[in-house]
Amino acid sequence: MQSTYHHISSIFSLKRLSAVMLFCLIGIPMLNAQSTKRPNIILILTDDLGWSCFSTKMDDRIADSKSDYHETPNIDKFAKQSLRFTRGYAPDPICTPSRRSIQFGQTSIRQGDETFPEQYAPGQNHLSIPQVLKIFDKQYKAAHFGKWDLRANITPAQLGYDESDGDTGNKNGDISSDREEKWTTHFITDNPKQMDSITYHSIHFMKEQVKEKHPFYLQVSHYATHVNTETRQASYDKFKAKPVGKKHDNVAWAGMINDLDKSIGELLNMVDALGIADNTYIFLMADNGAVEFIPPVNNRLDPPSSFSHQMRNYPLRGGKWTLYEGGIRVPFMVRGPGIKGGGQTDVPVAGWDLLPTIAELAGNKNKPAGHIDGGSLVSVLKNGGNGKVERLSDDFYFHRFNNGYPHSAIIVGDYKLIKFWKTKKVELYNISKDLGEINEISKQESAKATELEAKLMKYINEVNPELGKRY
Repeated sequence: MQSTYHHISSIFSLKRLSAVMLFCLIGIPMLNAQSTKRPNIILILTDDLGWSCFSTKMDDRIADSKSDYHETPNIDKFAKQSLRFTRGYAPDPICTPSRRSIQFGQTSIRQGDETFPEQYAPGQNHLSIPQVLKIFDKQYKAAHFGKWDLRANITPAQLGYDESDGDTGNKNGDISSDREEKWTTHFITDNPKQMDSITYHSIHFMKEQVKEKHPFYLQVSHYATHVNTETRQASYDKFKAKPVGKKHDNVAWAGMINDLDKSIGELLNMVDALGIADNTYIFLMADNGAVEFIPPVNNRLDPPSSFSHQMRNYPLRGGKWTLYEGGIRVPFMVRGPGIKGGGQTDVPVAGWDLLPTIAELAGNKNKPAGHIDGGSLVSVLKNGGNGKVERLSDDFYFHRFNNGYPHSAIIVGDYKLIKFWKTKKVELYNISKDLGEINEISKQESAKATELEAKLMKYINEVNPELGKRY
């Protein structure tokens, strides 16, 4: 599928970085965990990575909930150590609103789009994850490395991060800025998508906090697997020699996710080497689903039967940019003390649950102030995946801010309704029986469709009434 490739030298030479990583892993004695009882928390956030893109299943009952081509051995190992949420949702089907939502624990509908920069500027009484932690215990240190992308002239430092790469976006992780070639070209480099740089800085931060005995929050926001597609030569060669799958067949993208897996593995190994694994919670999720095809298509809202090739998020429908499950259902796993590994749960969760969850894990039993849409997952995490998450609403609300095809969605239990604003069309699915969202049932269950649309509009009119007026 790729027509050509470029060979690029990284700012970090592979030999130098390998030596650094080797030193980190075996060249130091194991350090004792911090004397404080406060836990460390790490969020590993990947970019544009679909629910079925790992080589481990996201749902043990569904054979196709893993890749038929990619290899992610370190993430597979992490999954066996974690509680896996089969219904983990990104807050939005695109990067920026998802990242905003995670920082503040609110839906993108509540936060808005164009109004976000002003309303969430520092000093506007909206608290981020690091700020919530530091108010509770000033000993906490926080760092953000990799893709920030709030697109609001708000820096990590302004939201309480002590160390960061600054106000970064996609361009900071890309070798090329050409909009056309990124879908047809791949790039060979020793530091694909700045993975090794991000991991190096993350490891250095962890070591410093252990040395100073500070509990920490670390957000590792990888640029991968967002295109541009970048990979190491050895990884490209490995997958070039491997038969492609029916669902996944992009050689360079397979190399890139394999490289990402190695970087995540290095970070996880360092948690063990520093002796803090028994006092560290690690979350792994994606900011939205993978692109439905490479290159993407314009008719992405069409049903799967419209295409001759399986979508890359199969068995889910659609991908990035849409509110079908392929755009918002993503890998979501949590590892840490008191969490039984290797299990899965069908309790639905979302990125806006991270802030209240992290606050409670730190020991703060009080609910965060303000209009927080998320709820703490701690009782579910510590009870083998059983239980209920207490939120402002039991229902999940999403919106795709896009002038071409704006649409909103609500999930109520097993039912999901999607409202397309310009066409006035609504679609209803029972996602427990119809994971691929193939059988549209708004006519058969008209009362349910009316009920869900009314709930959706009520929520929008309560938290962002201007949204309903703009279309």
